[in-house]
Amino acid sequence: MNVSGKTKVCALIGDPVEHSLSPVIQNSAFKHLGLDYVYVAFNVKANSLKDAVYGIRALGIHGLNVTMPHKIAIIKYLDGLDETASRVGSVNTILNSDGRLVGYTTDGVGALNALKHAGVDPSGEKVVILGAGGSSRAVAFTLAEIASELVIFNRTFDRAKDLKNALCRFLGDELRIKAAPLTDEHLKKELEDADILINATSVGMKPNSDDTPVKQDYLRKDLVVFDLVYEPLETRLLREARLAGAKVINGLSMLIHQGAVSFKIWTGMKAPVEIMMDAALKKIKQSESSASNNGKGDAAF
Repeated sequence: MNVSGKTKVCALIGDPVEHSLSPVIQNSAFKHLGLDYVYVAFNVKANSLKDAVYGIRALGIHGLNVTMPHKIAIIKYLDGLDETASRVGSVNTILNSDGRLVGYTTDGVGALNALKHAGVDPSGEKVVILGAGGSSRAVAFTLAEIASELVIFNRTFDRAKDLKNALCRFLGDELRIKAAPLTDEHLKKELEDADILINATSVGMKPNSDDTPVKQDYLRKDLVVFDLVYEPLETRLLREARLAGAKVINGLSMLIHQGAVSFKIWTGMKAPVEIMMDAALKKIKQSESSASNNGKGDAAF
């Protein structure tokens, strides 16, 4: 990759970002298609977000991915939102269009494409979503249009209710959307007849890999379990779901598919999804090998 003064820069901002796979994924796509782009990651603390956006404008950075904890907070610093991002109230992708910063969300379509890639069609299914943050909002708005029932769980119940109300205003339908506090009692009841469970919380993410948001007893073989966490690749939730005979989908698939949509927004070109996936898996294997050789248990993503 030859970087020059003409190279277009895309970046990830969030906290933390040190172990993100996004630079490997996006740079592999740029290289494969011979594009003069480069992708880097910047750690931005919450109290520096405003300054970071000023910096993006000043430096002429072409495109951004936005991850936790900035997906909602960054909206007030942008010049505009596409229709989906405006409706969802969350942004994970930004295009710098001649100095005008426009926000998009690719999380919802990324999750839907990841499900379809795994052979799962959520149309007419009962979907349970854990979490009510930026990613959860995008996924909920996408799936609410096609699912037969959507149940949103969050430890802070008010956030789950707020998301439910936003969905009901959008759909004009209060019968198919529920909100509930994330307790064992409520979760067990709703999972009894659920078709798809999606974890959109950070529970189970490194370094807390032994944590899980769902008791193993609640999992069953006719349930699809989709964990948006990709670090580790197989979370405790996915491991226990697999042992229960459930179909499992890891967070790397969503990362790739939402990144593919971001790629098209920045470049106008279809992303080479398989190339991106291969690059991510290669990086994961290298990190695991390095961690093993150093006598460490955790891979450095």
